[in-house]
Amino acid sequence: MGQDTAVTTRIIGRDSLEERRAVSPFGVLLVGNFLSAARPGSCTVCELLAGRLSSAGWPVLTTSDKSARLSRLADMLITVWRRRREYAVAQLDVYSGPSFMWAESVCWLLGRLRKPFVLTLHGGNLPAFARRWPGRVRRLLNSASVVTTPSRYLQQALSAYRDGLLLLPNAIDLASYPFRLRSNAQPKLIWLRALHGIYNPCMAVRAIAELVREFPDIQLTMYGPDKGDGSLEQVKSEVKRLGLEGRISLPGFVSKTQVPIVLNSGDIFLNTTNVDNTPVSVIEAMACGLCVVSTNAGGLPYLLDDEQDSLLVQADDPAAMATTVSRILREPALAERLSRNARAKAERFDWSVILPQWETLLIETAAARSV
Repeated sequence: MGQDTAVTTRIIGRDSLEERRAVSPFGVLLVGNFLSAARPGSCTVCELLAGRLSSAGWPVLTTSDKSARLSRLADMLITVWRRRREYAVAQLDVYSGPSFMWAESVCWLLGRLRKPFVLTLHGGNLPAFARRWPGRVRRLLNSASVVTTPSRYLQQALSAYRDGLLLLPNAIDLASYPFRLRSNAQPKLIWLRALHGIYNPCMAVRAIAELVREFPDIQLTMYGPDKGDGSLEQVKSEVKRLGLEGRISLPGFVSKTQVPIVLNSGDIFLNTTNVDNTPVSVIEAMACGLCVVSTNAGGLPYLLDDEQDSLLVQADDPAAMATTVSRILREPALAERLSRNARAKAERFDWSVILPQWETLLIETAAARSV
């Protein structure tokens, strides 16, 4: 558990990679949600990958930035068809729910065009979706040249639907996250996620209510956009009901460039999610050296090592989370161990490590189809 950074695809050396790209340049099409311009806080891994590939010299096409769902699907299909002569390989994000149908439609068209494509699996709900629709999932995964997953959790959970799933973790720009060793953690807590029911933000509020008697100066700042499902109102109601006004603040959305700053304003990071895969926000917190306290939902035990780089508790158990936070505040040696090991693990997720693996995969996928 907790060791999900070893990728099973062969890695080409940097010199060899640059030589092969220079000799046989080709375009790549990335298909996913590119909505950050219209929806702050919605920058996806696919969007970050597109920027990194472009900076590395790849001709990159992307789709789609359309906000309306049907318009987005139409734009994806139109781009796949109209720009078919501009790319040699495609990469497509796959989620559960209605988005899965988009993936099926796009992959059908890519297949008709005989374009090799890579599928990347996302979302903690995907295993449950696969159990409900095993035939659809199996057909889609087996239509791809390669299927990647950012976590060992999804790799194992979906291995029954296709052999040889490749582990390729989500990446961060490590240099953007200044590290501060928390050898004497203070009761300043950070929560960073969208305010939505699946992330159970009220659990954080209830944990603070358990801690306030022992640590009367405790502060929790909860950053994240309101997703409109009523979670923000529930959090505000719980804060008022528990008499925590002045101890819990809700600044709202924070831009990607501000994330390292807000993370480093605290010493302990709370992750209260009920469903999850490999959350980038947790990796970012680890990169800054915060002491991470997280639920053990979904793929989190595959990302985090309990008692080594984090402390794990059961989902929806605020009392357990409070007890765990108390340990960090009372045990400096524990806080220092968690902080130091968290940064060490985050270093494995730097783009300098992950991007060459993506480049290798795309080159080999395109080359295999051309043989």
